[in-house]
Amino acid sequence: NAIIFEDRAMTGQKEEYWSKFARTYNNDQEYVVGKTILQTATKKLSEERDLGEVMEFGCGVGYFTKVIAKNARHVTATDLSDEMLEMAKIQLQEFQNITIQKANCEDTSFPSGRFDTVFMANLIHVVENPMKVFQESHQVLKNGGLLLIVGFTDYNMNWFEKMKLGIRYLRKWGMPPRYARNNLSPDELVSFVENVDFKVEEVQLLGDKTKALYLRGRKE
Repeated sequence: NAIIFEDRAMTGQKEEYWSKFARTYNNDQEYVVGKTILQTATKKLSEERDLGEVMEFGCGVGYFTKVIAKNARHVTATDLSDEMLEMAKIQLQEFQNITIQKANCEDTSFPSGRFDTVFMANLIHVVENPMKVFQESHQVLKNGGLLLIVGFTDYNMNWFEKMKLGIRYLRKWGMPPRYARNNLSPDELVSFVENVDFKVEEVQLLGDKTKALYLRGRKE
């Protein structure tokens, strides 16, 4: 019981932390990482085709949701924060193929083999237990299903750009969670994914001054 209560407390803290930024999140994100890397990641993601039934973990206010929705039959966009989800409903109201609902990406109630694609953006570096997220992704995916990951990182950035990024982050969002992985490398991400029986098809480090990881994997 103590463990259950602790998990609930941690979940509540995460929800409260991100809920504070819901109304200004898109502008804040653009300020922190810059327009260029956002455009690069968006362009790369928009090249994906035939995504079918998509589960999105950590949709936030829906910045990337609208990109994948254009190439999907349906998107179930989930997040832990009620405030983020309310903003997502406003920003995504033009889309008829998106369902927005609250869910914990480490432990959802969705049945096994339900989705063709699992997508997550800017999530894996701010969750305490990435393996739980990947295990949940594996469970809800159909056999042969696609895993798509986009995540900003300061890996391989020069020290000056890294320092500026850190200052911008602190100005907008304060101190990151103690378990944040801001320096996640392509090899580390591949290791996480392969440990849960995904086959990695592609991994890239996108960007020039600011970086983002992009990974495609398949459920084996």
